[in-house]
Amino acid sequence: MAFNIKPWLKLSLLNLCIVAFLGVLMRYKIGFEFPYLDQKHLQHSHSHFAFSGWITHTLMTLMIYFLQAKIVGFSGNKYNKTIIANLICSYGMLISFIIQGYGMYSIFFTTSTIAVSCFFGYQYFKDLKRIDNDSLSKNWFKAALVFNVFSSIGTFYLAYMMVTKNVIQDLYLSSIYFYLHFQYNGWFFFACIGLFIGLLGLKKTDHPFYETTFKLFALSCVPAYFLSVLWLELPLWLYLITVAAAIIQVYAWFRFITIVIKTKTKVFENYPGFLRYILIFAGVALGLKLLLQLGSTIPSLSEMAFGFRPIVIAYLHLILLAVYSLFLLFYIYVKQVFIISNKIKTGVLLFAIGVFLNEIVLAIQGIAAFSYTSIPYVNGMLFSIALLLFFSIGFTLVFTLKKNKNSAIV
Repeated sequence: MAFNIKPWLKLSLLNLCIVAFLGVLMRYKIGFEFPYLDQKHLQHSHSHFAFSGWITHTLMTLMIYFLQAKIVGFSGNKYNKTIIANLICSYGMLISFIIQGYGMYSIFFTTSTIAVSCFFGYQYFKDLKRIDNDSLSKNWFKAALVFNVFSSIGTFYLAYMMVTKNVIQDLYLSSIYFYLHFQYNGWFFFACIGLFIGLLGLKKTDHPFYETTFKLFALSCVPAYFLSVLWLELPLWLYLITVAAAIIQVYAWFRFITIVIKTKTKVFENYPGFLRYILIFAGVALGLKLLLQLGSTIPSLSEMAFGFRPIVIAYLHLILLAVYSLFLLFYIYVKQVFIISNKIKTGVLLFAIGVFLNEIVLAIQGIAAFSYTSIPYVNGMLFSIALLLFFSIGFTLVFTLKKNKNSAIV
């Protein structure tokens, strides 16, 4: 029996709605009085559910769908229990973090999510052996799975410090950034590029630099972690390796995307217009992200960036929303899993506009913070944008469900 992707992707859109709603709550608490929920607890719930319930759930689903398209007689239904387990853990974190923050239940669900990721990686590695070795996506997916498991080291150490109540500030921040780096720049990045390459049907034999791109990003991913902890006193040799990793990634991305644009123009022209805009936006955002991390290797800029919270928030949302969330929405609809209506197009475009406005306002707030300048009505603007993000993705979900009634959510 074929793997039924529609119910899982409907849940993906629902989960993105929940992530956006938590964003609305947090923005409301910042701008107005709302004493009933702890802001820090909401933040943990928001971030963990965004990672696990939205992005990881969607990547797992789409990667299984990729296998089904490539392997004759493959049935992805054996993964259903793994997907359900990840969702149970995701919703467990969603609720427990709101109630207690870091506590017994939230740590249990966080740890369980890691166990599920390990099991999924084991299953998926076995099935990847059945894929043609000329497939470029194969190595990208392997690396994504490895980095996903590797990121758990940061989570385990963070949980250890919380349980023992022996929190050392530098180690605490280093553990958080370790987890974030190998999720954002490891699991998410390599899985999304694997999907993108599979969508275009790129093969190793098409161009020699395609395989080189993978090798450059795979080799530079580990040293690139130190871009997140440049505020530590790194030895000179490690700092130079970190700078080299940032340069390599900028070079690899822009060389790769230049070749793809030149050779696959006709493929892009076949995509619906609104999805082409979404893909361009995500690609530009990724290029900007790589340039910003290269700029962060300048010590004075690095100190300023890490010293101002709005800059960090803008950077993280640039990656999570502008790069990965928009790419996943593009991929879901370009694969024609769902029938696309004009209202769905409107919803997706409004969400993209919300992402753009969010980045602009956060960037202005961050730049103003350098001179300790307060931007009037900034909290109200960010709250309004959060509402736009929530209602636009909710609008998209509602009309996706209406247009595709034959597959229920559960």
